[in-house]
Amino acid sequence: MHAKNRLPGSGHNTPSPPASPLRSPRVRHPRAGKSAGRFALGVSNRSVAQRVAWIVLSVLLRRQGVFLFAPLLYISGMLFYMGTVSFDVVPDAIKVRRAPGSVYRSPVLYAKLRHEMDADNSSSDAMSTIWKHAKGGSWRPCINKFSGALPESNGYIYVEANGGLNQQRISICNAVAVAGYLNATLVIPNFHYHSIWRDPSKFSDIYDEEFFVKTLENDVRIVDSVPGYLMERFDHNLSNVFNFRVKAWSPIQYYKDTVLPRLLEEKFIRISPFANRLSFDAPPEVQRLRCLANYEALRFSNPLLTMGETLVSRMKEHSAKNGGKYISVHLRFEEDMVAFSCCVYDGGAKERADMIAARERGWKGKFTKPGRVLRPGANRVNGKCPLTPLEVGLMLRGMGFDNGTSIFLASGRIYDSERHMAPLLEMFPLLQTKEMLASPEELAPFKNYSSRMAAIDYTICLHSEVFVTTQGGNFPHFLLGHRRYMFNGHSKTIRPDKRKLAVYFDNLKIGWKTFKRHMLSMRAHSDSKGIELKRPNDSIYSFPCPNCMCHTNKTDDSRTATSIQ
Repeated sequence: MHAKNRLPGSGHNTPSPPASPLRSPRVRHPRAGKSAGRFALGVSNRSVAQRVAWIVLSVLLRRQGVFLFAPLLYISGMLFYMGTVSFDVVPDAIKVRRAPGSVYRSPVLYAKLRHEMDADNSSSDAMSTIWKHAKGGSWRPCINKFSGALPESNGYIYVEANGGLNQQRISICNAVAVAGYLNATLVIPNFHYHSIWRDPSKFSDIYDEEFFVKTLENDVRIVDSVPGYLMERFDHNLSNVFNFRVKAWSPIQYYKDTVLPRLLEEKFIRISPFANRLSFDAPPEVQRLRCLANYEALRFSNPLLTMGETLVSRMKEHSAKNGGKYISVHLRFEEDMVAFSCCVYDGGAKERADMIAARERGWKGKFTKPGRVLRPGANRVNGKCPLTPLEVGLMLRGMGFDNGTSIFLASGRIYDSERHMAPLLEMFPLLQTKEMLASPEELAPFKNYSSRMAAIDYTICLHSEVFVTTQGGNFPHFLLGHRRYMFNGHSKTIRPDKRKLAVYFDNLKIGWKTFKRHMLSMRAHSDSKGIELKRPNDSIYSFPCPNCMCHTNKTDDSRTATSIQ
């Protein structure tokens, strides 16, 4: 019998669709009889585990919403499985492969390449052929100096130069620029004593103060002290003088808008600390004063200059085979530098203990904070590990410098020096340091002063035919610019790509010829980058062209140039 239509007023008795079955059409129920018997028999003969699995599967099929719990069931199963499997022994097939360059294998590579390296007689005269690129011309120093009387001063500026030798140099040059721009009188900068450098030297101990003042006399007023009548206003106490806490890399406009009004009011202000407190980008007048201070006015004091020039002469005597030309290498492999880099070398447990102690001694708690992870492999791949003496030697031999090349090593105390220096001395037996060039009596006046010893290193590196920098920092950055200023715009500096070096030193399959080809390519790249112009945000202390130097046509003997105002 069909159900009647319940819609009123339709006027028809149309049959309704058949009613839906009470069971799901997706599950076929067994028919009575033989099939049912077989099914019942199969279930009765299964194990308990099989029955439980069948029940779970049936529930999942009947209640599709249960599929939402499938991920949970999967994770539970995996956890159960992992708890029953031992992972103490991992098959070689699934071991994680370290990235190329992440492991220190240089000693092994040196042992492999040494025979071929010593037997290689194909090297040309690398010292006389290394620098080839002039890029269509050269540059010469070109800094205008004013003449005539200066206008009345707006007041006195006192700055504290903090940091090491070259960070203090930045402070001095920036202070000259700011004082000149504000028409102020600069008090000879005070060197802030720091617990790391532990050098109590004053300005006159490092630089020729009289020459400094004389060179700048027509551009900036410089005095060694503030007049007594002005100090009376502050009870002769510097702490009573208003101190500006200037943000790093502040533009010169900040000094004009904020510092100058207070200077005009007080007539005496302090700025402390002052390192890196002036932006690299500045108007031409500010850059001119920076150039004048750095490249012309700052000359080392007579004792330091005399000692430096004496050791330069001795290095040239040791380099008679190459016409007095030598290589200088700035090597940063002191214990604190190795510790700070968080890189791992081949010193084993002793090295590990030494580095932990050095980090705690120099940067207490910095490297042991919760969540701090040291990644020595990643640091090496990214070129952040200091080059060892062995790696520097391998690189230079690959670049074509034979074992008769004279090398000056500018460095502090090398970590584990006896072990690390041995291979470098094998490759370059004519290597010298200032301690080897000078007697203990000659170095005695400078021995316990880090800035004075650094100034001697600076002078010897400045006059070398080739300068090699192995790590960043203010020392190589200043030398880069100073050498450009001296050598017609070319830095004559090898700046290795440490990311590439890490990969080459890690490749134990590389042969000497292939390794040498890579090193010669790196040497040529440094030559091509010898002359570079300053770009926005570059330091004028590394890139003196074009603010401090003028371009000349190398074929024009008259060397006409346009002055930089």
